[in-house]
Amino acid sequence: MLKGFFHVPKAINEPVKSYAPNSPEKAAVLAAYKEMWNSQIDVPLYIGSEEIRTKNTRNMTAPHDHKHIVGTYHLAEKTHIEKAIANALESKKAWAAMPWEQRAAIFLKAAELIAGPYRAKINAATMIAQSKTIHQAEIDASCELIDFLRYNVEFMTQIYNDQPTSDSSVWNRVEYRPLEGFVYAITPFNFTAIAANLPASAAMMGNVVVWKPSDSQVFSAKIIIDVFKEAGLPDGVINVVFGDPVMISDTIFDHPDFAGIHYTGSTFVFKEIWKKIGTNIHKYKTYPRIVGETGGKDFVVAHPSANVKQVATGLIRGAFEFQGQKCSAASRAYIPKSLWPAVEAELKSEMATIKMGSPEDFSNFFTAVIHEGSFDKLAKFIDQAKKDSDAEVIIGGNYDKSVGYFIEPTVILTSNPKYATMETELFGPVLTIYVYEDANWKETLTLIDETSEYALTGAVFSQDRYAITEATQALENCAGNFYINDKPTGAVVGMQPFGGARASGTNDKAGSAQNLLRWVSPRTIKETFVTPENYRYPFLG
Repeated sequence: MLKGFFHVPKAINEPVKSYAPNSPEKAAVLAAYKEMWNSQIDVPLYIGSEEIRTKNTRNMTAPHDHKHIVGTYHLAEKTHIEKAIANALESKKAWAAMPWEQRAAIFLKAAELIAGPYRAKINAATMIAQSKTIHQAEIDASCELIDFLRYNVEFMTQIYNDQPTSDSSVWNRVEYRPLEGFVYAITPFNFTAIAANLPASAAMMGNVVVWKPSDSQVFSAKIIIDVFKEAGLPDGVINVVFGDPVMISDTIFDHPDFAGIHYTGSTFVFKEIWKKIGTNIHKYKTYPRIVGETGGKDFVVAHPSANVKQVATGLIRGAFEFQGQKCSAASRAYIPKSLWPAVEAELKSEMATIKMGSPEDFSNFFTAVIHEGSFDKLAKFIDQAKKDSDAEVIIGGNYDKSVGYFIEPTVILTSNPKYATMETELFGPVLTIYVYEDANWKETLTLIDETSEYALTGAVFSQDRYAITEATQALENCAGNFYINDKPTGAVVGMQPFGGARASGTNDKAGSAQNLLRWVSPRTIKETFVTPENYRYPFLG
């Protein structure tokens, strides 16, 4: 199990392709997009070696053209979930016993498949399924996923190589065993990389997994499954099911071999999951590992010394890339009164140039939100802001779902720092700004810390190092990922381990060895070479 016996390839972050006009990668992804747009794929349940097609199916559509059906997927019944668990546990015997370097090779091969022959396909699928622009698809479905797979192998070798001290009389060693039982992975719609990493990171450490992707991400999840299969992942290691989330979760949490959950999604659902696990705790063979990354109400605060263009760019990119549907997206901002006229002018000028439409058109910076439920919720908050006396929609505020679920990038200005959209997670392209008095810098930092139940990401813009220091210290508990003079999004695997606390999750830092440690159960072994044969110690005389 020690790294010294093998020279594992050093993980290097995957370069982001430009997709510039006339580039080969642009031609390749557009060709894949056109082919997949009319593919009508059929996605079964993947349980053990079987592809199971039920009589109960659901259509997959693109958020930017919701009347166009791109395929169907099959919904599981309770018996299928029970079968998935049984297959996982049966597969565990061989998978857990497989030498770690053989497991590593599978996921390194998967990374290379995505970097090469599958790159255009997984990007195109993400553009279709989640309405991501090509840049957002590239940094997610290709680069971040490749980075997760490569770095996790490196992190795994670091973990296995971490061994206790021994001396001439005793050999101490630690085995990093997989958890006893199976792991349940629930993944979100917004990142294809997260959808792959949550089951893969647990599996890499020798665990077996039942994976439920988001209903809104099945189309691109199918490409992940294809890649893992081609990379040589044995049947039954990751079993994939779709369907009623309550039924699936209740069936899994009722099983005595449930050993852990790897989750990304809503805070409310995660708390309900935690409660259910607690209720069932006496059923389990072990205490389940609970790892979750949930919501955010992520902030940007500008100091009076900040650069106006940098602030405006950070707000636009942080709030509106991928339609504000990143857990880390900037959704509340605090701007000093002295800078606000210039920041407002820059925002209005720049946002007037943003084009919105299908991701197939590479000139579009902005596309559709994920589904009608999200659209309706966002429209309701925007309409309310238009009515309220302590809020004003100063940019955007229009929406239309006749073709796709399109909501304009919207900026709300409020005189109330506790206004609804300053506190409520919206998960969409709505940024709320509060203008504070320059003299109230320190009080504003306290306000930021006290406003939200979340603690995922945040950013400070300042040219004053004392102010940066103040913000870093005052805001230490309200952002698991903190950015200085940058937008609060875009954490890179191996560079900025990602996760937050408070209502934002368990802060187990995806993209680092800390996350992988959650999927092992260490066993310490002490071997004594010359064993005592008399109980008496010298002090006894």
